[in-house]
Amino acid sequence: MANGLGLGDVYSATIERIKTQGGDKSRLGVAALMWASHAERPLKVDDLCHALAVELGSTHFNSGNVPSMSTLVSCCQGLITVDKEASTVRLVHFTLQEYLSANPNIFNTPHSSMAEICLTYLNSEQVKAIPPHRYRYRSYTPFLEYCSLYWGVHAKRQLSDCARSLALELLQGHDGHISTQLLLRQVKGLYPGNSDTNFQFSGLHHASFFGISEVVAALIEMECCDTNGGDFWGYSPLFWGARNGHEEVVEMLLGQEAVNPDKPDIDGRTPLSHAAQNGHEGVVKILLGREEVSPDKPDELGQTPLFHAAGNGHEGVVKILLAREDVDPNKPTGYDSAPLLFAAKNGHEGMVKILLEREDIVPDKPTDWGQTPLSYAAEFGREGVVKILLNRGDVNPNKPDDDGKTPLSHAAKHGQEGVVKILLGREDVDPDKPAQYGRTPLLFASWNGHEGVVKILLEREGVIPDKPTSRGQTPLSYAAEFGHEGVVKILLGQEEVNPNKPDIDGKTPLMHAVARGHKRAIELLKSHEVVTPGAT
Repeated sequence: MANGLGLGDVYSATIERIKTQGGDKSRLGVAALMWASHAERPLKVDDLCHALAVELGSTHFNSGNVPSMSTLVSCCQGLITVDKEASTVRLVHFTLQEYLSANPNIFNTPHSSMAEICLTYLNSEQVKAIPPHRYRYRSYTPFLEYCSLYWGVHAKRQLSDCARSLALELLQGHDGHISTQLLLRQVKGLYPGNSDTNFQFSGLHHASFFGISEVVAALIEMECCDTNGGDFWGYSPLFWGARNGHEEVVEMLLGQEAVNPDKPDIDGRTPLSHAAQNGHEGVVKILLGREEVSPDKPDELGQTPLFHAAGNGHEGVVKILLAREDVDPNKPTGYDSAPLLFAAKNGHEGMVKILLEREDIVPDKPTDWGQTPLSYAAEFGREGVVKILLNRGDVNPNKPDDDGKTPLSHAAKHGQEGVVKILLGREDVDPDKPAQYGRTPLLFASWNGHEGVVKILLEREGVIPDKPTSRGQTPLSYAAEFGHEGVVKILLGQEEVNPNKPDIDGKTPLMHAVARGHKRAIELLKSHEVVTPGAT
């Protein structure tokens, strides 16, 4: 409250003062507030100052128009400030953002205005002159990155006739434009400094990426782009529309006779595969409505659309795909990983339940190396999934993989205490079952320094704390070798543990610790060392 006024009244009065300043002060103040409140990410100081220097309709960016930050703060009557740590501009308080959001009429079509400014900047002589593979111009084009990444986001939200014309100007002469490299670097981690890379990416690809249907329609009508052409990843415009969930663009492109709705990219993945992976149910339904689309088509790794949807937890997409008779829910990938295993590994409990409702699902199906869905869920600590799978009578909780590791061994090795407790609560789980070379769950936990798991296992009847491997190394010797002093201390507290027990090479736990230079483990072991009579 200020002089009996609420915050809303204070903000309203301040914004009115900004508007009545007149001239450039009023324009700069309102524009700065618009950018600070509607930008897709916090703007750097230089970003904002350059944005406010853009003159719509001009093909030349005049650096003389760039205002100082102190001028902008003054024009905004203190409603914006600079975060010194991040060097970004922000509104003075979060309640101001709430006020501006509740009063959208303060700014006239902000997103179309921002799109126009971004596109004008991208169409400027200075930006067009930047070589496409040599982005080294941050110092004098600081606003370039923001414009490249977000002009389409603003244009999709509000598209004015001016923004549409500017977008078509940019996209018709799009080949070699630096904005392509900046956009795609964000998507695929590619870097524009590689001059040997052919960044083939048409204007239609670009418009489809952002999902701006009016611009897509105009480009198709102008026949300036190949509607089925691939970019340098082999992605068609349809792919980008499907991947990003732009239903209107997908339908528009599917209406073109030349467009192949099942065209794979260089990895063998179809538009359906990418739409499924990203959970775009509407796009999935549209694509499945086409006879040419194969709903179970694997990519080069053998992964189907169902596999990608299940692994990423998109339950709606999975239900749509499972309703098809031509989708195999057990179809393995090139590594024999079925959708259930992928869902279990990633901890998607709802997805696991949906898949297990199918009578044709094999809940204990192993990979080529013998790991089951339960084994993966145990390894990654997916307690909810572990409980779901253990409730099944057709899941073996003690099933070893090709290395002999049981789900308990995987959980112990990776320190998953909650899963270890769940598994040890089962009478049919062997708490000391050795894997290859005689490595027990306790040994795996000791080897990796998981003190909590070691304590849990030692409380369980049937666990031999000094059980050696085929080479005679005990849990204590492994803990000593790798310097896990906490585990060393716990094991030394067990009566059954022999601190001087040698392996087949004659090395004791102390020798292993000394060889690796683990001082604290050496001290603990020396305090328990038993000297053999006659030894020197």
